[in-house]
Amino acid sequence: MKTAQKNDFKCYYSNMDDDKSKGRKVGYVRVSDKDQSEALQIDALKAAGCNVIYGDHGVSGKIKKRVGLDNMLNSLKSGDTLAVWKLDRLGRSTIHLLQLLSDLRDRGVDFQAITQGIDTTTAVGRMLYGQLAVFAEYERSLISERTKAGMAAAKARGVHVGRPRLSRTMDKALDELEKFEVH
Repeated sequence: MKTAQKNDFKCYYSNMDDDKSKGRKVGYVRVSDKDQSEALQIDALKAAGCNVIYGDHGVSGKIKKRVGLDNMLNSLKSGDTLAVWKLDRLGRSTIHLLQLLSDLRDRGVDFQAITQGIDTTTAVGRMLYGQLAVFAEYERSLISERTKAGMAAAKARGVHVGRPRLSRTMDKALDELEKFEVH
């Protein structure tokens, strides 16, 4: 397997000698944290028969414009199948996921989420995709709510939340600089 890396985007090539006359199975992996590994996802996508695997490393699923995702989407052609390990690897918001699925369907590209058994070549798979997209966004909302509640509780206990406060010396220096700004 060759790996070409530019910034946090990776493209993993495997089975490139497969028959080009039939549609390819193209995989996409994403991990949010730079310390995480894509190995589990890559192994599952290889086992599912992916010819090419694209990825984004250390990039949140909330971000719609991702180098690996964009390159992968641009490579897809009618007859291809996009495969992901789990639906949330592709995106976090229901609207974004549904837009991607609609675009894929319009382009004649099928979609599979391996661990969730979603396969848009079937009516049941299309139904499951819609339902799971809603649950993925719900789960993300719950995480956000818990984070905000934790931050509020910390603030109530007097713990500083957010960026570190400036020292008095830095605060004074910034005040002095503001006096010299040209408006």
